[in-house]
Amino acid sequence: MSRRRKHWGWGYEDGQPSRSDLEAASPGIRDRLGFGDDDVEEPVALEVIELPEPRLEVPASLEGIVSADRHDRVSHSYGRAYRDVVRAFRGRIDNPTDLVARPTDEAEVEAVLEWCADAGAAAIPYGGGTSVVGGVEPRIGDTYAGAVTIDLGALNRVLEVDETSRAAHIQAGTFGPSLEDQLRPSGLTLRHFPQSFEFSTLGGWIATRAGGHFATLYTHIDDLVESVRAITPSGTWESRRLPGSGAGPSPDRMLIGSEGTLGVITEAWVRLQERPRWKSSCGVAFDDFGAAAEAVREISQSGMYPANCRLLDEAESALTSAGPPDRALLVLGFESAHHPVDEPMRIALEVAREHGGAPGEVRNRRPETNRDTPGRAAEDVLRTDSVGAWRNAFLAAPYLRDTFVALGVLSDTFETAITWDRFADFHSQVMQTARRAVSEVSDAPIEGPGSALLSCRFTHVYPDGPAPYYTVLAPARRGAEVEQWDEIKAAVSDAVIDAGGTITHHHAVGRDHRPWYDRQRPDRFAAALREAKRALDPAGTLNPGVLIEP
Repeated sequence: MSRRRKHWGWGYEDGQPSRSDLEAASPGIRDRLGFGDDDVEEPVALEVIELPEPRLEVPASLEGIVSADRHDRVSHSYGRAYRDVVRAFRGRIDNPTDLVARPTDEAEVEAVLEWCADAGAAAIPYGGGTSVVGGVEPRIGDTYAGAVTIDLGALNRVLEVDETSRAAHIQAGTFGPSLEDQLRPSGLTLRHFPQSFEFSTLGGWIATRAGGHFATLYTHIDDLVESVRAITPSGTWESRRLPGSGAGPSPDRMLIGSEGTLGVITEAWVRLQERPRWKSSCGVAFDDFGAAAEAVREISQSGMYPANCRLLDEAESALTSAGPPDRALLVLGFESAHHPVDEPMRIALEVAREHGGAPGEVRNRRPETNRDTPGRAAEDVLRTDSVGAWRNAFLAAPYLRDTFVALGVLSDTFETAITWDRFADFHSQVMQTARRAVSEVSDAPIEGPGSALLSCRFTHVYPDGPAPYYTVLAPARRGAEVEQWDEIKAAVSDAVIDAGGTITHHHAVGRDHRPWYDRQRPDRFAAALREAKRALDPAGTLNPGVLIEP
């Protein structure tokens, strides 16, 4: 029997900490953060959640692939944003999906879309359900007769590997670990590891323009997509498989980032990498975050393209126990399938030293010791140094957030990107706004014992700018966490847009970012996108409310 995922949070039901585990963890969390409740709260049991009857009747021809099961409906009604997890934890399902369809091939995808269009229902494409921006919540209003979530999990195979061109043809519902396991015999890898890797799919990555493993160069899934195929209410959409093309606007680029509004992505050809044989990693401590950012800028503009170039400010470094106290930490790494990487690491560390950096021990892995371990997302992790400590914290964060909900800690993030010339002022303005907003809604002091924690790291960097990622930890108001976060999110989103940043670098738009996305994009582009939507989805069936109004 397969393991069942939680109906409310991250991971599997059998991996949820017990009440005694949470009670044991509570004092340590309070000591570490300076806040959190003694009172351990437990999630509302699935069987007592109030759920209305489905508003739709399933055609006989689709009965075998459509479910009205309680767990299916509840678990598919939210993504995994903080506000989603809190609501589901409390048994509050604001917009339950009516039914969950699990097509096993493209013909069944077409049949489900035809049924939804005929019934006046919304169709919500669903990969792994890890959206943190309301991208899969059926928040559709009263215009539709109901909502059908289309779970692509049965489309889960690597169909073909082209070793000559170093590419693979893969179904969209393939989860990250399964995708890598199926590629492993070829000696190739997609090497796209978002934080959600364990529970997210290739189709979800493409639909949301997900950011992955590489901190420079191949930062987004966009860079790894060769062609895409999707089913729309108006027919099939498939781009030609090519290494590159100058033939007008790219059809791939229109589907990449379309978030389920222009078609249900079913397959893609993606560019693969040879598995790295040489790897080198090092943590570099800095007394000053601004000086560290200048070092990162120079490294990002050097043309060396480190695989890892993630900068943690003092608070983020302390929170993850990655670096020395009160110092920023640069997590630096190079890798190659073809040659040693000692020299680029040497040059990058020289740059870091020139900006006041103090490198730790350089860890190298050579071909004779570099062994792949099946099923691991990051087989190169060295768990005894600062780089390994940060990596462990990064992978554990979604699980820890569930614990925070139970212990009265508000925990969420927001992210963006900005050019280097504007970064210093931008960062100062955003941090000030965030501190003020968090203090106002949590009654926590801005500084000192019990104050909320606000940290920043660079997830990806480019020659022309970084992608800052901010984490907020604050005392939660039990029962009002969603309203708390919504106030903070509105304030910081306004600050990000007003200061010239993007509302999202890699989390996507969904429904939660719509107000700020509408401010960011050109009006003429919005009009063109609406016309594309009209041509492909005349009835507005697909994921209404995401990117554009239905």
